Amino acid sequence: MRLRQIEPVDADAIVEMHSRFSERTRYFRYFSPYPRIPPRDLERFTTVDHHDREAIVAESGGDLIAVARYERLGAGADEAEVAFVVEDAHQGRGLGSVMMEHLAARARDEGIVRFVAEVLPQNARMIRTFTEAGYEVARQYADGVVHLTFPIAPTSRSLSVQWRREQRAEARSVSRLLNPRGVLVYGARGDGTGLGAAVLRHLRAGGFPGPIHPVHRRAKRIEGLPAVPEPPVGEADLAVIAVPAPGVAGVIAECAAAGVTGLVVISAGFDDAQRTELVRLVRDRGMRLVGPAGLGIANTAIGLNATLAPALPTPGRVGFFSQSAALGIALLDAAGRRGIGLSTFVSAGDRADVSGNDLLQFWRDDPQTDAVLLYLETFGNPRKFTRIARELTRHKPVVAVAAAARSRGESVAALFASSGVIRVDTVAELFDVGALVASQPLPAGSRLGVVADAEVFGSLAAAAAPAAGLAVTSVRPYSADAVSAALADPAVDAVLVATAPVALLSGLRSGATREDSSSSATGARASGTSASSTTPVAPDAPPLVPDLGDADKPVVVVHPMAIPGGKVPVYPSVEEAVRALGKVAAYAAWRREPAGVFEEKVVDRAAAFQVIGSDDGWTGSTPGIDTRAGDLLAAYGVSVVAGQRVSGEPDDVAAVAEVLGLPVALKVAASPWRHRFDLGAVRLNLATVDEVVRAHAELQDRFGTAVEVVVQRMAPPGVPCVVQVVDDPAFGPVVGFGLGGLATDLLGDLAWCPAPLTDRDAARLLRGPLASPLLHGYRGTPPVDVAALSDLLLRVGQLADDQLRLAFLELNPVLAHERGLSVLHAEAQVGPPASRPDTGPRRL
Repeated sequence: MRLRQIEPVDADAIVEMHSRFSERTRYFRYFSPYPRIPPRDLERFTTVDHHDREAIVAESGGDLIAVARYERLGAGADEAEVAFVVEDAHQGRGLGSVMMEHLAARARDEGIVRFVAEVLPQNARMIRTFTEAGYEVARQYADGVVHLTFPIAPTSRSLSVQWRREQRAEARSVSRLLNPRGVLVYGARGDGTGLGAAVLRHLRAGGFPGPIHPVHRRAKRIEGLPAVPEPPVGEADLAVIAVPAPGVAGVIAECAAAGVTGLVVISAGFDDAQRTELVRLVRDRGMRLVGPAGLGIANTAIGLNATLAPALPTPGRVGFFSQSAALGIALLDAAGRRGIGLSTFVSAGDRADVSGNDLLQFWRDDPQTDAVLLYLETFGNPRKFTRIARELTRHKPVVAVAAAARSRGESVAALFASSGVIRVDTVAELFDVGALVASQPLPAGSRLGVVADAEVFGSLAAAAAPAAGLAVTSVRPYSADAVSAALADPAVDAVLVATAPVALLSGLRSGATREDSSSSATGARASGTSASSTTPVAPDAPPLVPDLGDADKPVVVVHPMAIPGGKVPVYPSVEEAVRALGKVAAYAAWRREPAGVFEEKVVDRAAAFQVIGSDDGWTGSTPGIDTRAGDLLAAYGVSVVAGQRVSGEPDDVAAVAEVLGLPVALKVAASPWRHRFDLGAVRLNLATVDEVVRAHAELQDRFGTAVEVVVQRMAPPGVPCVVQVVDDPAFGPVVGFGLGGLATDLLGDLAWCPAPLTDRDAARLLRGPLASPLLHGYRGTPPVDVAALSDLLLRVGQLADDQLRLAFLELNPVLAHERGLSVLHAEAQVGPPASRPDTGPRRL
């Protein structure tokens, strides 16, 4: 379905749609039989000004199937009457709720704050559309009609309803892709060569139980299967396409006619225009597309290997998404060698349609998936990623390596940290952490117990632990009883077992394998064993790890010669094992904390929009002649200490100081001297006019007679802080917080988080900088008002999220006191509106 604004040329399509309505539908919409649309009404229906009157239509397969409209109740009014009508064949499918979201978004842009509707009492489905949208609906019954009134500003409940419906829809569309009844393969050559034939072989070898049809115009059999000249209708839900790019459009039309709902396009070589057309063709037909230039999809539960990888992944309970097709086969191989069993795998290539976000939506409720691994090269919709990952990671661990982190490290780190995703820097780390979350319980804390047959292992663990956020609390000589004791130790949250291979070398000639001698040493949370786990050990040697039974603490093994593949993850070095444990322990701590809450502050958005304006943009700072930065902050409940920028004689400066009220501070206005106490550019506590004149003369002597100064009321002493907003072109607005001062500027000691902020995000920002102990009292200084700082961050985050034209904002310094805070300077930059694809109504 496609939603768009109505146009006058839609008149014939509106009449045609109206002719398909049942009498009941016409009566519910028009309160009368209304068998046909008079010309005058038809013109009014299809000709709107998109301001006081708006209408959007739903289009599917070339037909209009629904219309939603509003009409403002009087010139300049902030209320509008809203109405919907959906063709009978499509009622009950959620079209009304989606169209409500889009219509409300358009109305808000035109200054409308409330919808009113009149509905017949018998029209229960339409009443539910309004009342179940998450708005606060007031209902009255009069003259045989139900009158509904509700504000259309997004609320936490309306957004929750919207996002849950979105999740169900996207998850079901992905489920259809991964659970087809049958598969078509296009592009398999009759001689068995090419990518299509390879996929065909892999489908057969994987054991997929449904029908597999190679589609070929001339060949009779391909890879032992009968070929068909055109797809049979109703037998296949999935088509794998490996034909050259110019031929894909024709294949899509043919597949749609046969009832196919999902496509995997392995072919490459599409330019931007061709990809756009590909998506249009697919969505016009209600299909989902993986690719183009993808490796394919796999579902181990049903033996589906619709990929270019020759072997189906080892079955398990990990979902794996890889954007890269080039790395896909290597990644699958590495997962297999590490013993990480997969439930499903998708390589999306160019991500023209299905993306990593779609897979996260699916894995959220998938009973076959307990953990998720992601290899990401770019973020298509990072705001949506943050939102859905934040909910998924409350229940299932997500481990991600992002190539984008190399160029946008701060933004990616902030994105992952706020959403609970376990961020790793390399593919090796991805599987180090993946092996742990796939097979072991989460640690209850950061205390590490070490069991080792060499003292050096304990020393290495103790040295590596602090950087990983862990602390070694015990080191025991290696034995099975020692492992059991470590697991029972209340001062231990995770156990690292390290053994040297020297004692096992005598078994090299025996032919015994690790699988033979340690089969009883397999943990409770299995992901399967690997056929490659064949490191020889002595037949009478004790197992590396005893039987764990129902141990509720994670155990990892360090053994340089062991090949991973069992139920207990094995690492070649202590440092790698400790690093993986540290990542998982930090995630477990994140999950133990209460979920963050978006606290909607009372703000004056209308005043803020007026300050932002609609021109080309502006840059302003306050205190200063241009007050727009201060006015914008004031609309969000943030005040800047009164001050004024002055250029002139000492008498002018003195006069301003008297108006503001002594004592005052005097500062050089221009950056970079504005806050430089060390360079003499700031003079404080000037209590008399003579002191102001004398200080101004000294500044002129030092910085030139033309120097501009800021005269500002004195604020109580406090800890200087910095708050920033940067609108990242790839990730949207991010909020930064740090402590003020030269050292902080030099080291870039700021913590970052995507806007808007939850109360938990604000707390994390305040803890993030290395200098954050200064906020809580340091060497005798009193602690500052952290609650006031948190409130400031939440308001700034709300401002950043609301105002699409805000490109940059800096509050520097913000003096945090024992009670309250003082913002001494603010600078804002406004430009063209940014594109934020996750801020409006649902769309694919």
